[in-house]
Amino acid sequence: MQRLVITTVGTSLLTNQIDRTSDEENSWYKKLLETANYSDEQMLKFEHIIYIIEELKARAKNQLNGDIEDFCKASAEINGIYGLYGKKIEKLDHHCLIYTDTAQGRYCAIMLENFLKSKGVNNTLQLYSENFTTDSNEQFMEGIANLVPILKKKILEDYKGYTICFNLVGGFKAMQGYFNTIGMLYADEIIYIFEGSNQVIRIPKLPIMIDKSQVDEYAIPLAVIDIGSVPISWEPANKVPKNWLTFTGKEIGLSVWGKLIWNECKHELLSKDKLLKFPKFIPQLEYLSSFEDDYKNTSDVSKKVILQDKIARVAYLLLKYRDGISALKDDDILRLRKYENTDIEHINITKQELRVSCKVINSNKLSLRFFGTHEYIYKREGIRK
Repeated sequence: MQRLVITTVGTSLLTNQIDRTSDEENSWYKKLLETANYSDEQMLKFEHIIYIIEELKARAKNQLNGDIEDFCKASAEINGIYGLYGKKIEKLDHHCLIYTDTAQGRYCAIMLENFLKSKGVNNTLQLYSENFTTDSNEQFMEGIANLVPILKKKILEDYKGYTICFNLVGGFKAMQGYFNTIGMLYADEIIYIFEGSNQVIRIPKLPIMIDKSQVDEYAIPLAVIDIGSVPISWEPANKVPKNWLTFTGKEIGLSVWGKLIWNECKHELLSKDKLLKFPKFIPQLEYLSSFEDDYKNTSDVSKKVILQDKIARVAYLLLKYRDGISALKDDDILRLRKYENTDIEHINITKQELRVSCKVINSNKLSLRFFGTHEYIYKREGIRK
């Protein structure tokens, strides 16, 4: 069976090239550490650091042209990959390299991808989230939380039938800790390497299950906060378990654990027979019975999930902005706009096919009327083309 190998990437390809016996080079490690979270733009201000990195990159490339022992000494990540495979990498497997949104992280991910390609592995993917660094706890947690839904999509949708392996030999310790927990949910196995050896520690998938019935009561606030941070004054958000949330200033967001929990339960909770009652917590939103009937008559579960996810976005924008109707019109995804020569509005559910017809009431409330294709809505609303 083909594998998807997900590897956390640190900076070992650079730091392993430093000669610690040299007084001059011994200071290089400290300089790399001090600039580890710098972006490419920030790095431009430090020509001496760029010189050091270019020298270490050249050494790494040279070592990666050696034998297996050289490869494994050059990079913790490669040591893990060879520990997984033994002496021969399986060329048909897919690899995902997760790195921080930093200059050094990107350099190392690019070198690792080039190395894998040189060994005949052409199915590689680099993955990071914007501003994902270890510069601060807040920034790191936000980066991890943003990666969770991307990982879930890549693992559960794009790689069904693959054996999922998390290679956590490389990467920063904080990354390893969180991805160990994420791997318990998504991976078939997690691997580490005994320090200073090629001996693999394999941790099999554990039967961890999230009790969806306990998440059900928080489905609406979780769906809304999954779109973006909400005001701390929004009462439904404050009823969600605190360790599922992050509190920044006057706003509430989802923590890493909140993202994990919601992403595990999202499909089931958004595909139930009845619509979630978003209007109960968002007074600027209402459903007509015709809209609820259209949802009930939808047999395609995936369409139900997409619809409710978009309603959560509507709810979020109405909650977040004083002029929520203008926010809906400006939103690139929903694009609230009128059918020509009518007072009927509509929002996008999918780019091409599905829409929701609606009316704006008293300039600040959105009433959802029908759900379906343009042709269906034209017919139900009596709109002439």
